[in-house]
Amino acid sequence: MSDRLADWFPQLTAGSYAVTSRAQFDYNCVAWALGETIRWWWPDESEVSYWPEGVRRHETLEAFVEAFRLFGFEECQNPDLEPGWQKIAIYGHEDGCPTHAARQLADGTWTSKLGRLEDISHANLDQLTGSAYGRPVLFLRRRRGRRASSPEEANP
Repeated sequence: MSDRLADWFPQLTAGSYAVTSRAQFDYNCVAWALGETIRWWWPDESEVSYWPEGVRRHETLEAFVEAFRLFGFEECQNPDLEPGWQKIAIYGHEDGCPTHAARQLADGTWTSKLGRLEDISHANLDQLTGSAYGRPVLFLRRRRGRRASSPEEANP
């Protein structure tokens, strides 16, 4: 594990995660959670990053729910693996500000894009819990196989 990953995520231990792609500046965790690798998603009020048109540009859980809903996601109670469902976990700090998104894979493991660093697969959500991202505070799901690539495609 690189020293910077160990510093930021001390619960990532050897053998409990795998680097799945090299560091990239083109996309972030929100894009990666939706399966996109061409742009950086964030509801910044300065409109530097991409955010779906018509969705509030506020760093709130409500804005994230609105954005993911456009792609067929709905809120759910927990991150547990459910056959036929793809899940997203949104991390946040105590103030409720979202910090990170992770996507559950079909085998129940998770995949995350760590800011401008690497993409990783990790065994569980607790491995990224800590000062950098806070903890998982919201869970979303959609039926597996639903691969909407735009809000228009998700909601014809």
